[in-house]
Amino acid sequence: MLRNKEIQVFILIMCFITIVATVFAAALFSFQAALLLLVTAALLIGCSLVFTKWRYNEMNKLSSYLRQITSGDYSLDVRDNREGELSILKNDIYKVTLMLSEHSSLLQKEKNQLTNAISDISHQLKTPLTSMLVMVDLLRNPELNAGKRAEFTHNIRIQLERIEWLVSSLLKLSKIDAGSVHFKREKIVVEQLIQKAIEPLLIPMEIKSITLRVEGKNDDSFMGDLNWTTEALINILKNAVEHTPEGGEITISFAENTLFTEINLSDNGKGIPKEDLPYIFKRFYKGKNAYEESVGIGLAMAHSIITNQRGALHVKSEQGRGTQFSLKFYKQII
Repeated sequence: MLRNKEIQVFILIMCFITIVATVFAAALFSFQAALLLLVTAALLIGCSLVFTKWRYNEMNKLSSYLRQITSGDYSLDVRDNREGELSILKNDIYKVTLMLSEHSSLLQKEKNQLTNAISDISHQLKTPLTSMLVMVDLLRNPELNAGKRAEFTHNIRIQLERIEWLVSSLLKLSKIDAGSVHFKREKIVVEQLIQKAIEPLLIPMEIKSITLRVEGKNDDSFMGDLNWTTEALINILKNAVEHTPEGGEITISFAENTLFTEINLSDNGKGIPKEDLPYIFKRFYKGKNAYEESVGIGLAMAHSIITNQRGALHVKSEQGRGTQFSLKFYKQII
């Protein structure tokens, strides 16, 4: 502490003032008055130094605390409920420590999620790649007949299309997660949205002889991004088509009120098991009734798209009686 130039200057000034005051007291009053003044000044200087030393010790503790924080230790608690500048500083440092701890936990959570996502992606890509490698090796056999060659070529194309869809979906999800997607706020007529979402699935529905019913007013609408919302609705509708039996029925109904616009999509398929319902919007989750080719990413992407547009996506299902997805787009943030 005494090596600090500020403290040295402070002591010199105090000693100078004390000497001058003592000399004047001895000259103007008496030796006893000068001695009393000298002793009083010495005590005041001593108390000031003791108090300064205490402050230095507290500052050293805070410096040590900050060094521990930089090393990643957020477990210490320096809160101080007393009045004073140091107490305010301690409490502010503690608040920053809590914030850093939360950020550290969030970063660790994101790191774990990234690790799990990479693991899931590797798993999803491993199966089709292995299958294609086997078929390519078989295609290299010059004695392979034309029928088998055509079959293997067709299967390789299917696997490549699956990988392309997976990579494309993951890129879209990563953009949404990173907040780099700027969703438009434009008027969307629900009937036009449904027609646009149905188009890519007309052939699969025709193959399975699925009846589609659409119910709602022609002018019902909401504010959102048409292309991204279409992407979400396609994924939900695709899920319904996959789980609806041949000759089944899918119903899309919609309505608008002062609070929100709601779209309900229901099918009469086999339904979702009760234990799977809490997890169906989780990335890469595959329920008991999922198809072998299912990746478990379509509903997760639909959920992300809708919730990022002030919307909500809910599901109700009963095994053997079908599933209903409910999309709500709120007019105000709630």
